[in-house]
Amino acid sequence: MERYQDVGTMQPRSAVGYRGLAVRDAVQDAVIELAILYPTGDTPHARSFGPYSLDVATDGGVAGRDRTLVVLSHGNGGSPWVYRDLAMALAGMGFVVAMPRHPGNSLNDNALARTIKNLENRPRHVCLSIAAAFADPLVGPGLRPGRVALIGHSMGGYSVLAAAGGQPWTRQDGPSGGPPHRIAVEHDHRVRALVLLAPATLWFRAPGALSSVRGPILMRSAEHDTITPPSQAGIVLDGVPDPTQVDYRCVAGAGHFAFLSPFPANMVHPNFPPSQDPPGFDRAAYQGVLSHDIGTFLHRTMEADAAMPYRASRRG
Repeated sequence: MERYQDVGTMQPRSAVGYRGLAVRDAVQDAVIELAILYPTGDTPHARSFGPYSLDVATDGGVAGRDRTLVVLSHGNGGSPWVYRDLAMALAGMGFVVAMPRHPGNSLNDNALARTIKNLENRPRHVCLSIAAAFADPLVGPGLRPGRVALIGHSMGGYSVLAAAGGQPWTRQDGPSGGPPHRIAVEHDHRVRALVLLAPATLWFRAPGALSSVRGPILMRSAEHDTITPPSQAGIVLDGVPDPTQVDYRCVAGAGHFAFLSPFPANMVHPNFPPSQDPPGFDRAAYQGVLSHDIGTFLHRTMEADAAMPYRASRRG
């Protein structure tokens, strides 16, 4: 079990730009709202995103060239902005972070939760977001061609595993549930690395379901997670071709929502589970650790000439 040390909140190393895109999903007949954060040399100003305020330069120029694209997939019924601290930190480190809002499975638009359609749609949303970022006339020219990293929390973990080559199967939930069958999903060959945070993995238990997921993975689970418990991380460790490329730790004292940014004080309430943590767990302190770990992992695997090997761990 990992006991983290507070490394402090990671302040952005450069100003952060914001670009908002509307991406059409013709299969679902829906629009994916895509928020992109990236390093910029332009002056940021406070901007509201729902109940949150961020200092960003709207449609500012992308600073530098050959930037790595990172697509971040939110959890069930969630929003990209609950990961704002992580996204801002990574953009300040030089990454371009694209965050789709999954239509049909997001805040105020959750009609497809717990449906096969949602399992089919989510990986496609990730692939469409990759394509849209590369095609965008402002962001695209600053990206490194052909190299993408994906981050997913909870159902976002399912989404990025499928987009990276995983083959999910339906689950048989009872004697009348029928036999499992393959779920039709889209993949993107440009994915080179994954970050999985309390990933939902039960759809990948079939033999060979993760045999095409290759490359380095950083994976974190939470000790007191009752939604996607640490046992679901074992499906990844047992299913990928090379578990030595998986950097896995279970975060001591953490709950399922430890990977979200802390909520404003007026939103913290026992009746709002995403705002709650197990007694004694300091989510604000852990955000600095999380950003540091992910930023270091992405720099080593996506920016360096040679990727560092990672050793799988089952510490408990």
